[in-house]
Amino acid sequence: MPENHLHIIAFDVPYPANYGGVIDVFYRVKVLSEAGVRVHLHCFEYGRGEQEILKRCHEVKYYKRDTSFSKQLSFTPFIVNSRWSEELVQDLLQDEYPILCEGLHTTAVLLDNRLKNRKIYVRAHNVEHDYYQSLGDSERCVWKRLFYFAEAWKLRHYEPVLRKAAGIFAISQQDADYFAKKYGKTTLVPGFNSADSVCSEPGRGEYVLYHGNLSVRENEEAAKWLIENVFAKLDLHCIVAGLKPSDKLKKMAEKYSNVTLAANPDDAEMIDLLRQAQVNVLVTNQPTGLKLKLLNALYCGRFCLVNSDMVRGTSLESLCIVADEPAQMVSEIKRLMEEGFTEEDIEERDNQIRQLYDNEANTQKIIQAIFS
Repeated sequence: MPENHLHIIAFDVPYPANYGGVIDVFYRVKVLSEAGVRVHLHCFEYGRGEQEILKRCHEVKYYKRDTSFSKQLSFTPFIVNSRWSEELVQDLLQDEYPILCEGLHTTAVLLDNRLKNRKIYVRAHNVEHDYYQSLGDSERCVWKRLFYFAEAWKLRHYEPVLRKAAGIFAISQQDADYFAKKYGKTTLVPGFNSADSVCSEPGRGEYVLYHGNLSVRENEEAAKWLIENVFAKLDLHCIVAGLKPSDKLKKMAEKYSNVTLAANPDDAEMIDLLRQAQVNVLVTNQPTGLKLKLLNALYCGRFCLVNSDMVRGTSLESLCIVADEPAQMVSEIKRLMEEGFTEEDIEERDNQIRQLYDNEANTQKIIQAIFS
């Protein structure tokens, strides 16, 4: 039986798997490799460094991302233009294996005529122009706001490059419907994650948790909103955990005696925080893609309280408590703090989540689409 080889172009080094996008990439690479696919991993590196664990791939190569200002002076979106690499193209030309681009970020190869006869697939993590429009809407700094709006405009006009792709793997049903309508050839492949089954702790926890990559504006704004509008109204221990919190967020948390900021927890610490919390609270104002932190909370945590945008298009509404107003959230948290999380709750969640978010089943979808 011939070996299946696949080039995967990652927008970032996918380890540590400690924020949404790279969680999906890392565990997809892991499960594809375990399924026998010879993964040739190509990573754009801009701060995370080379990682020993990635040597488990058949091959791994790194390329410097060029984030110089000149890369913004183009009609090509900055997230794409800063990841164009002649060295990468030359490496891809060494064979005829299919290529999987992670996000619109890495799709510059679709524009290169030297690769026009290759089977090139795209993993769509978001409808990117909607995502950047939302970033601009929530940004207060004028220059950053202008950058996000310009990037959203560029991405909207660049997105039709997907017509050149052999197929699109969408992360949520909402995104799958969007891409299928515009470009066809779309397969729903929900997000990959670290868990094979739900590992929540039965019983009751003593605190409320919000977690996310706090260096991302969307997550910082969500944390600030929760602290001021929800956590400050509770006589309960509330924890905000994540990577690279800003000084502003640290100062805000310090104002409230019941709020603790857990900065830069490692993977094991984060999983422990998720498992020991009584309520994982997650909110967003960007109903795009799938929030991988929601999957983490459902696999590892007890009760999940979310707003409507967090679960839109995910088919996970029935596993969460949904509330949009601060007063409603406060009320639900108080109620949930008095309830025990049972073995029956864990079993029911595991059964439901496996129907959509099963790493092995979703890996077979990708293998079938690319290699059949």
